[in-house]
Amino acid sequence: MRYLVLLKGATPGTPPPPELMDAIMRLGEEATAAGALLDTAGLAPSVNSARVTVTGGALDVVDGPFAETKEMISYALYQVRTKAEATEWTSRFMKLHRDLWPGWEGEAEVHQVFSPAG
Repeated sequence: MRYLVLLKGATPGTPPPPELMDAIMRLGEEATAAGALLDTAGLAPSVNSARVTVTGGALDVVDGPFAETKEMISYALYQVRTKAEATEWTSRFMKLHRDLWPGWEGEAEVHQVFSPAG
């Protein structure tokens, strides 16, 4: 099964420490070697984004930035056997942020990706 993880976070006013970036790279290499990580990338700030909505039959397009305090900052796509596996990889990623970037706060959503195969 494939799972899409969306990461939202608020920067504590300091750049990410080099130790965090090194740990993220090692975790990504481990997940890739395990055959779990299919793709990952950072996302540009919402100032470069647009939101398209349909409400009451009306289509509306709003350019960013958006008012949310936490920006959507990255995504990861996993191929794993269970939601628990996807959640474990995500938890490991989030623990790195907690442990290596004081003041960082964020959340990750783990979504199953539907496909014709199920």
